[in-house]
Amino acid sequence: MSEPIAYTALQKGAVVTASGGERLGTVEHVLQDPSLDLFDGLAVRTHHGLRFVDARQVTGITTDGVDTTIDESEVAGLPAPDGDAVLDADPEQYEGEGLTAWWGRTFRRSHWLREKD
Repeated sequence: MSEPIAYTALQKGAVVTASGGERLGTVEHVLQDPSLDLFDGLAVRTHHGLRFVDARQVTGITTDGVDTTIDESEVAGLPAPDGDAVLDADPEQYEGEGLTAWWGRTFRRSHWLREKD
């Protein structure tokens, strides 16, 4: 039996379903403003590419995945996500001594900074 969870507990790869129960895709990224505890929506990997699902289109977030009000026929028409919060990055690529790691840490991206001992 699935249990409701907070959007903050939602994991990449969670299944996103249409209003009819069909699989739309998987969660790529939760779009949020943590300083306001504001859930804006989801970047969802679909067979049409990466699509934005607005928070108003989400009817439930559970341990089984995300339920939406979206009909399966509407997926292709969903907008692609945009903005600074939309990333398709591997945080591990910024670890280490390489130039990419240095560049990221130089511009003070929090997930690029080394932890202090």
